[in-house]
Amino acid sequence: MHEFSVMSQIVEAVLQEAKKHNVKSVDEVHLEIGELTFLGHEQMKFAYQVLTEKNMLKNSKVIISEKKAKIKCKKCSYNGKIEYEHDPSFHFSLPRFTCPKCSAPVEIVEGKECIIRRIVAEED
Repeated sequence: MHEFSVMSQIVEAVLQEAKKHNVKSVDEVHLEIGELTFLGHEQMKFAYQVLTEKNMLKNSKVIISEKKAKIKCKKCSYNGKIEYEHDPSFHFSLPRFTCPKCSAPVEIVEGKECIIRRIVAEED
């Protein structure tokens, strides 16, 4: 469950920022999570709940938005969304890291990030 360790780092970063800016309380934490991180949003929210039970984030809300994956082909200059392989032998779809136009290897441009976009807080 890597969601817990990732959320632990996020909570620590938010607490440090709150301390640095003399924040009285935090109302919301807005996260942008890349599609290719494979972080489950519900698991992230649960981890946030557990990790904020005994600190100043206790009554705050975590709001998660997903950043879609974007790829770029060095061969044919395709720039766009990633395609997924739907194989019945898998229990989930796997991203295909080749160009949908020419099948060349691609560079991942977006979708791997996990960013604290915004913290809504009340200053002292």
